Amino acid sequence: MPHDAPPSPVTARRILVAGTSGAGKSTLAGRVAAALDLPYTELDSLFHGPGWTPRAEFEDDVRAVVAQDAWVSEWQYTPVRPLLLERAELLVWLDLPVPVVLWQVGRRTVRRRLRRTELWNGNVEPPLRTVLSDRDHILRWAWRTRHKLRGLDRRLTREAPHVQVVRLRRRRDVERWVRALGPRPEEPGVSSSAAEHRHRLVGRGLTAR
Repeated sequence: MPHDAPPSPVTARRILVAGTSGAGKSTLAGRVAAALDLPYTELDSLFHGPGWTPRAEFEDDVRAVVAQDAWVSEWQYTPVRPLLLERAELLVWLDLPVPVVLWQVGRRTVRRRLRRTELWNGNVEPPLRTVLSDRDHILRWAWRTRHKLRGLDRRLTREAPHVQVVRLRRRRDVERWVRALGPRPEEPGVSSSAAEHRHRLVGRGLTAR
C-alpha cells in the first residue's frame, strides 16, 4: 500500500521516481542511485536527440535499461511507462505542492537559459521569450500538467500491485527520506560508477549530465 512514512532500509533494486514537470525527478533519482549504489539512467538523455528531436532508438534503449537487474530512473514518457512499471519494485512519488514545483521549474529554466547550459546531445533551453509563443514551452507545460498525477497512488494499487509506492509531499520529507537511505552491500553485477555509466551512454552516441 502507498504510504508517506516509508520503512528503512530500502531493499528495492529497481526504482522509479515520479513527479510532474519541475518536481525534481532527475535530481532525486540521482541521489537515490548514489545513496543505494545503483546505476542511474536519465530518461531525458535517451529521448532527446540533437535539435530536441526524439531519438528513434528511445524505446529500445529503455528496454535495455529495464532488462538489467538493478537501476534507478524516472517514470515518464507515456509510451515507455508500462515497460518501466512492469519491472519496477519501488516508485517514489514526488508529490510537492504546485507553487513549489512551479517555482522550481521557473528558476531552473531561467538559470539554464542565462548560462546556456548544455542539456542532452547539445540542446539548450530556448530563449525565454518563447514562453509567449510556444504552447509546449516547459513553463506552460508545467502549469498545464500540474495535476496529471492526481490519484496516482490509487491507480498504481490497481494496475501495479507489485510496486511499493512512497509518496513524498514536502521537501523536508524528501530530505528525511534520502537521509534514511543507508549504504547497501555490494551485489554481483551491479555497478554505479558514474564514469562507467557515462561510458555506456557515450558509446550509444549519448551524453549524460
